[in-house]
Amino acid sequence: MKSNCTNPAWIGRAECAVCDVRGFVLFSGLSTLELDAILQPIDNLRVPQNAVLYEQDSAAPCVYTLRSGLIKLKVDLPNGGRRIVRLLRPGDVAGMETLVGERYHHTAVALQDADVCRIPREVVLRLDQTNPAVHQALMRRWQRSVDQADHFIVALSTGSAEARMARLLITLGCTGSQPDTSMPSREDMGALLGITTETASRVVAEFRRRGLIHIEKGDCVAYDHAGLTRLAQG
Repeated sequence: MKSNCTNPAWIGRAECAVCDVRGFVLFSGLSTLELDAILQPIDNLRVPQNAVLYEQDSAAPCVYTLRSGLIKLKVDLPNGGRRIVRLLRPGDVAGMETLVGERYHHTAVALQDADVCRIPREVVLRLDQTNPAVHQALMRRWQRSVDQADHFIVALSTGSAEARMARLLITLGCTGSQPDTSMPSREDMGALLGITTETASRVVAEFRRRGLIHIEKGDCVAYDHAGLTRLAQG
């Protein structure tokens, strides 16, 4: 399935000029003329759920801007385990370590079906040197990455397992009364919160018993936002 922003005459290429989330992605400050000059090397990709975008420690020739979906960044631990260190949402940039000549620090996996633009590092580095708007956008993305890491440390790694789980669901936007399908697997929840899969399953079961989570037909999920917020703050 092609992205809505893919130019039919240029299959697989990103047509940034009509991107629905152009105001959030890396090149939002560029004029149409400037965009035309850089579109050729940029690919627009659909990444299915659970597909790997890139592997930890592999060569890093590109950065990726996320247009829709959810990407998890995970690291392999010396004991054979893994930890999800960050979640990327539309407008976020993955693989920025390539811009300082390093290999990818994480494995990037689609937590939900994702629509991404793959941008060669040379394109970004060239624009960083010649266009102040791109340079400022890069600096904002670096700061956003730091802020996200801080949030994960404070909100998802401290307190009881129940409080952390409530904060995770709120972070993911799982706060509506209408059924949704956005709950991660118990394994992913454990890797996000630094708890075992069994503990994550137990907490989810307890949330269901208390009415904080309602599993509907077809595994759709509805949430008690107020109840989750009270638990997260407590």
